[in-house]
Amino acid sequence: MQPITPETVQNEIDQFLNRDVYLHLETTNGAYASHFNQSFFSVGAYIRNAKINFERGVITGEKSPYRAGLKINIGWVYAEGLTHWEVNEDGQLLLAGHDAEGKLAVALQLSPHPFE
Repeated sequence: MQPITPETVQNEIDQFLNRDVYLHLETTNGAYASHFNQSFFSVGAYIRNAKINFERGVITGEKSPYRAGLKINIGWVYAEGLTHWEVNEDGQLLLAGHDAEGKLAVALQLSPHPFE
């Protein structure tokens, strides 16, 4: 993965406009975080292979970390804290946010076919 350059990522998001695509969205602050700090409130969310069709997709922010939003028919899909991206050999757009230690904190991924 490479650091996000908004203009390049925007062009990649636009490749998925107005067509059925599969979404992977995940947030985590580490499943074991509360083991190291009893007062730490561990949270996370996970959705995989949600079929969506978005009419507008944007990546915003002055500098890393960035935000990405996808306008769907009746709402929005949104991720914040994005730092890196790539398009893999399957044509999937992978956006990720890594913390200061390099651990995954958030992922927003789009694919023309279901994720394995």
